[in-house]
Amino acid sequence: MKIQNWIILLLVMVLVAGCSAFSETATETPIPTATETVTPTLPPPDMNTTSVPDPEQAVRAYLDAWKADNYASMYAMLTAISKDAITEEDFITWHTEIATEAALSGVEYDILSSFVQSTRSAQASYRVTLQSVLVGDIIRDTVMNLSMEDGEWRVQWADDLIIPELAGGNYFWMERQIPARANIYDRNGEAFVTYGEAVSIGVVPGQMDLEQEGKILSELSWLTDIHPDAIALMYADYPPGVDWYLALGETPHEKVQQRYDVSLGYDDRGIRMSAPWQSRFYLENGIAEQAIGYVSQIQVDETEKFLRKGYSIDEAVGRQGVEAWGEPYLGGKRGGTLYVVNPNGEVVTQLADVPAQPAQAIYTTLDKDMQEAAETMLLKYRGAVVAMELDTGRVLAMASSPGYDPNAFNALNYNWGFQLDEIYDEYSGQPLLNRASQGQYPLGSVFKIITMAAALESGLFTPQSEYNCQYSFNEIQGLSPRYDWTWDHFQEDGETLPSGVLTLPEGLMRSCNPYFWHIGLQLFRQGYTDAIAEMAKGFGLGSPTGIEGVVEEAGNIPTPQNEVDAINNAIGQGDTLVTPLQVAQFVAAVGNGGTIYQPQLIESIAPPDGTPTYEFVPIEKGTLPVSPENLEVIQDAMVAVVENRRGTAQFVLGPYSRNSYSMSGKTGTAESGSGESHAWFAGYTRENREDKPDIAIVVIAENAGEGSEIAAPIFRGMVQQYFEGQRFYRLPWEADIGVIAVPEEEEVEE
Repeated sequence: MKIQNWIILLLVMVLVAGCSAFSETATETPIPTATETVTPTLPPPDMNTTSVPDPEQAVRAYLDAWKADNYASMYAMLTAISKDAITEEDFITWHTEIATEAALSGVEYDILSSFVQSTRSAQASYRVTLQSVLVGDIIRDTVMNLSMEDGEWRVQWADDLIIPELAGGNYFWMERQIPARANIYDRNGEAFVTYGEAVSIGVVPGQMDLEQEGKILSELSWLTDIHPDAIALMYADYPPGVDWYLALGETPHEKVQQRYDVSLGYDDRGIRMSAPWQSRFYLENGIAEQAIGYVSQIQVDETEKFLRKGYSIDEAVGRQGVEAWGEPYLGGKRGGTLYVVNPNGEVVTQLADVPAQPAQAIYTTLDKDMQEAAETMLLKYRGAVVAMELDTGRVLAMASSPGYDPNAFNALNYNWGFQLDEIYDEYSGQPLLNRASQGQYPLGSVFKIITMAAALESGLFTPQSEYNCQYSFNEIQGLSPRYDWTWDHFQEDGETLPSGVLTLPEGLMRSCNPYFWHIGLQLFRQGYTDAIAEMAKGFGLGSPTGIEGVVEEAGNIPTPQNEVDAINNAIGQGDTLVTPLQVAQFVAAVGNGGTIYQPQLIESIAPPDGTPTYEFVPIEKGTLPVSPENLEVIQDAMVAVVENRRGTAQFVLGPYSRNSYSMSGKTGTAESGSGESHAWFAGYTRENREDKPDIAIVVIAENAGEGSEIAAPIFRGMVQQYFEGQRFYRLPWEADIGVIAVPEEEEVEE
């Protein structure tokens, strides 16, 4: 009890003392009157800061904006004094120059600590990681000071917010190390593009000695690899006596030196040669140019982007095809030495030093001889040729016409201005377009392969199903008659008769339009409205093939909404659009027994030491949605197209297939919507040779007419080139191999 009493007594004493203290304070601070105001007294700097916002949120917002390259948002978070010290434009420029000079790919950070010093100031420390594509990561700890303005934390800007070494107006300077750009080759090591010394070649026809024209053209042909007759055609329309310059192309300097004595007199004969120039050089004025691509200088509006990727401002970069796709390999791994330099331009310290690594050459799957043969045979037409191995997807040729000279994008080339004008001329035929992978066309009668597959798989039709193929089709009430190709030919020659009663395989062999209109209509009426469309998608149409190295389009496979759509789609017309590459993919699958291989353009990628970092491996994408039995029926029908005496390609390919190299295929003549029809032929070889794998070849010639008359001969020439290593077969429109015949002028009766 005594202890409790003492405790009570102590508590009373404490309370009394507290009341006394309060009373004394109250007497020292008088209560203000109604007319007086009181200025509140702030607590000491280290007291009563619990109500101040946490500065870490502001720090994080500022650093997140930095990560996102959002310099304007960073500037908005600065204190008023900081904004007085630096304008927004200078702030943005400073950060941009830091990022580009250091080749930053990104910024990361970790906030190590943050604390409030007073109600008006705070501080945070953080670790920043500058990620440079040239010298790797630069990691530093630094400090950010903040001030309270209008109830929010604002950043006190300073140079060392990036890294401490930049304090005092220091800046970055990168010494960039750029490896030589690597070459591009065909599958056998034949160069498409390399680094070398070249000479620009041209001719001034008005200064040519006509008595020596033959010799001059022969010399020009030797220099440029262009046939003399072809050169003569180029200036045939030039007015006589006018000194117009005709740019022909470029040739290796060493080739000119081989005939140095002859070249001394070129100027006197109208031939013009530039001084030698060294640069990336596309051989033979460009081979497979849409697939290989070209390079050009970094443009002003691209400077920041490429500097941050580690490039030097005076470099050329890939713009199309393998040059663009293979930029990470062809350009090599750039290196550099990063310095900190003071405002006087003196080096303060070296932050990092990473050497460059050699570039890697790209070997394509293309065969140079096959590619050149395809390009030569397409000279007269706009169009494309694709050749692909049946059992691998390896693309041996990818030609697109018209072509262009990739050297035209090099300002060192004297011819570049003349050539660029031609490339971008509205009548040039879009030479930069890769018609093999980007050209989208109605497939015409080649699509009947797919319609036949859908018919057989539906069970509504069998190989024995018969149809009486006459001139016209009248199965849709109210629709005007539609006519078979035999009617068009009858109107021309008065002799071509209807095909008559045909089985389904014979319908494909004769390419009977009424039969396939009938199939499309019956499938639609029997509830198989999407059977043909789904079969086409199963064959790989309507979606990209997945090829790497070139840009491609998906095409379009519509589902019919009515009976007219159904008959149009059944013969590859209407809204159906495909690319030649897609057609090569499915024709190869038909030929190999049903396996769909992804087309591939890259054979290997290898550094200078020769050890490839990538090597070709076939990629199986799936199988055709057709039973083995039905696929065999389609294969036999495609043989008949070529070898049967009534086959639509027999007169061009029949004897050659029976006596030389076995072939299968399908002709196609697709309405283009303007001008002549597009000429198609798609087929494959059936040699089964170990040394020469069988290949699929697809040909399209825009607005050229009949597939059997235009595309099938090109197909035949490609087969001969493949198996014999040279083309001896002269196309119907050639005066000589590789030379287009000039139509004779008709005599005008007076």
